[in-house]
Amino acid sequence: MNAFHGRHFQGEIILWAVRWYCKYGISYRELQEMLAERGVNVDHTTIYRWVQRQRYAPEMEKRLRWYWRNPTDLSAWHIDETYVKVNGRWAYLYRAVDQRDHTIDFYLSARRNTKSAYCFLAKIFNNVKNWQIPRVINTDKAATYGRALSRLKQEGKFPPNLEHRQIKYKNNVIECDHGKLKRIIRATLGFKSMKTAYATIKGNEVMRALRKGQASLFYNRNFLGEVWIVNRVFGI
Repeated sequence: MNAFHGRHFQGEIILWAVRWYCKYGISYRELQEMLAERGVNVDHTTIYRWVQRQRYAPEMEKRLRWYWRNPTDLSAWHIDETYVKVNGRWAYLYRAVDQRDHTIDFYLSARRNTKSAYCFLAKIFNNVKNWQIPRVINTDKAATYGRALSRLKQEGKFPPNLEHRQIKYKNNVIECDHGKLKRIIRATLGFKSMKTAYATIKGNEVMRALRKGQASLFYNRNFLGEVWIVNRVFGI
């Protein structure tokens, strides 16, 4: 199915704008100016619709999921949450990375509680194969993670040989990665709804994963390789 059927602009232009917005943390108005310099007259509100309303950012993450979400570092995963402003309130972005700073998964929630921790951890285990699960997962000392993991154990979804550690300094790797992602997100000046926040963050996360080289088995690890693989999954 052609994802750009009925669109006024060519797919290459739409993907160019979506990629740059999700990767570099620039505003829609700045993208409008950059496109105008290249002879493409498009309003910033149209770019907004491409990213969020017409869902090219989450569609990009979905189509690239097989390439980037393929954990190979089986020593330890680091799990933590960070804050994102949504409609004037804080929402919680749960994230997991491995020892090499490669993104494992993410999950946006309106609340920071046991249910949210459970949903995120269950999502991770549902999306990986048994041989991809590491020996250790490390979280902070929040009781929500312990309760969520206990529930997963009762349901038989938590591997018996997987060790749960709660050592704060060992999560420096993911806290550093939070900062890099939030520098990109900061350009939004806050999201209007959870739906638009999650749609945009999916695009941010997948472009971060590509930049980390998580799909480099399939392309040359440089910005041209990123362009190639994004265009490829959309049939361009």
